[in-house]
Amino acid sequence: MPLREAILAACTRRLRPVLMTSLTTMVGLLPLALGLGEGGEVQAPLARTVIGGLTSSAFITLLFIPSLYLLFERRREKRHRVAKA
Repeated sequence: MPLREAILAACTRRLRPVLMTSLTTMVGLLPLALGLGEGGEVQAPLARTVIGGLTSSAFITLLFIPSLYLLFERRREKRHRVAKA
C-alpha cells in the first residue's frame, strides 16, 4: 500500500475515536470552564486550559503528525534518488 493511502486510511480510522474522546471530555468540562456552580470561577482557567489542550492535541494527532510524516518520507525518497544518480 502506498504511503499516502496508508496515512489517509489510518487518519480516517482514528478520526472517530479521537474526536469522540476529546469532545466528551470537553463537554464534561464545559460547565466548569464557564464557571458555573460553587467555586467554579476558581477552577475555570484550568478547565479552559484542558479544553484548549484537547483541541490542539486532536488537531496535531489527526492533521499535523501525518502531514509531517509524509513530508519527511518525501524528503528521504528525494535524497535516496539523488544518491542513486
